[in-house]
Amino acid sequence: MAEAAEIPSAPAAPGAPAATAGAPRSLPRALVVSARPKQWVKNVLVAAAPAAAGVLGQWWAVRDTLVAFGAFCLAAGGTYLLNDALDVDADRRHERKRLRPVAAGEVPVPVAHGAGLTLALAGVGLGFAASRQLALVVGLYLVFTTAYTLWLKHLAVLDLGMVASGFVLRLIGGAVAVGVPISVWFIVVGSFGSLFMVAGKRHAEHLDLGAARADHRATLSEYSLAYLGYVRAVASGVAMVGYALWAFEAHAGRPGVIWFELSIAPFVLAILRYALIVERGEAGAPEDVVLGDRPLQVLGAIWAALLVVGLYVV
Repeated sequence: MAEAAEIPSAPAAPGAPAATAGAPRSLPRALVVSARPKQWVKNVLVAAAPAAAGVLGQWWAVRDTLVAFGAFCLAAGGTYLLNDALDVDADRRHERKRLRPVAAGEVPVPVAHGAGLTLALAGVGLGFAASRQLALVVGLYLVFTTAYTLWLKHLAVLDLGMVASGFVLRLIGGAVAVGVPISVWFIVVGSFGSLFMVAGKRHAEHLDLGAARADHRATLSEYSLAYLGYVRAVASGVAMVGYALWAFEAHAGRPGVIWFELSIAPFVLAILRYALIVERGEAGAPEDVVLGDRPLQVLGAIWAALLVVGLYVV
């Protein structure tokens, strides 16, 4: 669910730290908060390819999947710190982001730069524990996010694609960590499902910021709500068709009940449920939606159970 609205206050003077809510945090705690551990739930995507390949019953696959998860957590935490350091002035003009530790002055900008770089390099280094390919994918993730932060986030449409690519690289990272092939339909579903969520996030930002949205993110002034709705419709449609094609392909040659085909129903309903949440303007943080909406969690559990039975039981 969306975070509760906060009482607006006068914006901080340019270059000045924003006021913090409650008692100031210590530097170590502020650094942890800046690394956004709650958003690391996105890194669970590294388990998707190993799970779909049916290898998570093997200890080595679980080990390398956990390595991939840790590598992306470190890399993501580093990019969040670097992004906050670069966007500190813009964040201080945002109603909620002004409370982030860097914008609030709890983490000095040079410290954020140093800690961010350290975490990013540690993520690449950990990737080598599984495979050189994983380290390469984590490195590409860092290159893409850096390019986004410095340049591509200012280019309409390309900014949507770059954010979505972060999800796709997590999917690929899990596959290369355990050495399983990636289905073309798997990439299609991951790519367009990610684009669907990113467009939903922009929709929520459009509603939250209103006329001031261009001051925070220039591309938001170029996106109308109708256009973002069009992107969501196209992306969700392709993702649903791609998943259906994957499910029929996965069942081919397998005996027993059609568990993969049955999983299409909760998958489609979950996308439709998420689309409803987007329309409410409550999808500003996808991780909050996943962790906070009970019907979506139930649909996800049913979908996962059907896949587990089809992959590991039948």
